[in-house]
Amino acid sequence: MKRVTFYIDGFNFYYGIRTAKQIDEKWYNAYWIDLVKFFSLFLGEGQKLEKVVYFTASPLNREKNRHQSAFLNANKLINGDQFEIVRGKYISKEIKCPRCKYAIIRPEEKKTDVNISIRILADCVKDTTDIVVLVSGDSDLLPPVEFIQRNYPEKQVRAFFPPSIFSRDISNNIKAHKGKITLLEKNYNKFVVAQMPEKVTDGEKTYSIPEKWKTTKMD
Repeated sequence: MKRVTFYIDGFNFYYGIRTAKQIDEKWYNAYWIDLVKFFSLFLGEGQKLEKVVYFTASPLNREKNRHQSAFLNANKLINGDQFEIVRGKYISKEIKCPRCKYAIIRPEEKKTDVNISIRILADCVKDTTDIVVLVSGDSDLLPPVEFIQRNYPEKQVRAFFPPSIFSRDISNNIKAHKGKITLLEKNYNKFVVAQMPEKVTDGEKTYSIPEKWKTTKMD
């Protein structure tokens, strides 16, 4: 059996769904999903899901932080060791207009790209996976993909692009190495199938879908 590991760029994944939802409100159904169940729906014959690794940073906004925590904790409660969270961090960055000198403070995510790159390479070096699936449209993640292709040709590398997100650089690279790309925007039905119950509990801990995520006015 080929071991398949999914590496999710959480920021890219979330904002891809959010952008798609602004175009078509049906995508609000894609927020509260069981990630292990969702990606298991893409497995082929002779494959098994090794792990889903979700790379993210805790939002500085309290409400968004609570929403993210409920989502990730619910997934961890359901899936145990098959679901792993790797955290980076947000920092406040000052952006200044070069003309008027007006400055704003904007949160910026740090470490996620590095964490994804290191983890993908480490899993190949330690031989804990056979098929690497990058869930992101961030072309900054192309270097570790190229390294694996050069140094671990027995490993397969694939790319899943979140809804409304696409990278031509990543796509061209994967296709050039006879790999597969998947547009999640064309797999809306799988998001629906993988929805979690509104309350996820083990009898001791309970995590509920955020109220805003139940409506078409989510943010």
